[in-house]
Amino acid sequence: MSPERITLAITGASGAQYGLRLLRYLLAAEKEVFVMVSKAARVVIGTETELRLPAGTGATEKALRDYVGHDKGKLIVCGLEQWTAPVASGSGAPAAMVVVPCSTGTLSAIATGASNNLIERAADVAIKERRQLILVPREAPLSAIHLENMLKLAQLGVTIMPAAPGFYNQPQTVEEVIDFIVARILDQLSVEQTLVPRWGELKHK
Repeated sequence: MSPERITLAITGASGAQYGLRLLRYLLAAEKEVFVMVSKAARVVIGTETELRLPAGTGATEKALRDYVGHDKGKLIVCGLEQWTAPVASGSGAPAAMVVVPCSTGTLSAIATGASNNLIERAADVAIKERRQLILVPREAPLSAIHLENMLKLAQLGVTIMPAAPGFYNQPQTVEEVIDFIVARILDQLSVEQTLVPRWGELKHK
């Protein structure tokens, strides 16, 4: 079954639109989404999109809500040191968490259980509670350190989904390329999506 409560973390790798568009579709599916944005991600978002996130969780929440363009779902923005947030504890955390894009620094911290901020702690909770955790790294080339961290996490049951879109659906826009990865994440979460046809369902143009 599709989880009703989902944690979404956006970190400082390139590919901010993956996280922002996933947020849009999760809210459209009327999910309750706990959002965390790293300091580096705020810089990347301002560089790669027209969105400028203000300081403060309340102002960030409003900016994100305005950006997605609808009032569906429930959006809760958590501060990076908000240790009382539900995502910080196994007794209150959602059933699933996605880190997209996932920087290799965040990947490393999660692999070592660092828990230096709420993003890392929420991921640590997901692992220890054996809940669904999806990491979407976007880096090239990958070093042996990156690959070792991915292997370690995969062996713990974490889903590693590199931001490597397919092209069999013949995308015509950047948004369609982005939505390929977003659709795959939604599939992993068992959230119904019509963004990209699954293999075998593609209608020839």
